[in-house]
Amino acid sequence: MSDLSAFPITARWPAQHPDRLQLYSLPTPNGVKVSIMLEELGLPYEVHLVDIGKNESWTPEFLSLNPNGKIPAIIDPDGPGGKPLPLFESGAILLYLAEKTGKFLPADPALRYQTIQWVFFQMAAIGPMFGQVGFFHKFAGREYEDKRPLQRYANESKRLLGVLETQLEGRQWIMGDEYTIADIATLGWVRNLVGFYGAGDLVDYASLKNVPVWLERCLARPAVQRGLDIPKRP
Repeated sequence: MSDLSAFPITARWPAQHPDRLQLYSLPTPNGVKVSIMLEELGLPYEVHLVDIGKNESWTPEFLSLNPNGKIPAIIDPDGPGGKPLPLFESGAILLYLAEKTGKFLPADPALRYQTIQWVFFQMAAIGPMFGQVGFFHKFAGREYEDKRPLQRYANESKRLLGVLETQLEGRQWIMGDEYTIADIATLGWVRNLVGFYGAGDLVDYASLKNVPVWLERCLARPAVQRGLDIPKRP
């Protein structure tokens, strides 16, 4: 049996099954990337809810795993060389799991890097911009009298959806016929933008043809349906 006691996070969130991959998360657009990936892969894992509403991601135990204080994070007891591997940043975790299992990342070198570029596109652009729309449209930012920040982020999000719309033209998935970590990385953010954030009208979502069909195709996958609700919210 694996011994994870060297990781301080296990003092606050004890591992009942230390031989399984440990996931520390909450079902946010970033968090569900990893739960969906794990469900798609069928890997055994143990999930620990980190309640960001109670600032649990800023506790010393969580910060020992991710000094940036953000979910998700993992510990894989069977990492490279058979040693436990702690890892944070959702995009890095997706890449790690894809390479560990040989799934959802093309083996062809050119296609592999093209897939990674779309993961980076989500990490660098879609996530930050859609998140700002959420803040200024749904959360505290909506009380701001100056609406220019909201408009700026809404315009940029609309542009980014246009980039995705163009990429999906004639394609079933972001990379074509193959469902990859690019889709897994992106689907939760598009879902949140038009669902939880209620910003569909702001970004003219109804004018898009390819993105909505792609999103429905993603959400129809059983592993996605399960992963979107892992861990259960408090």
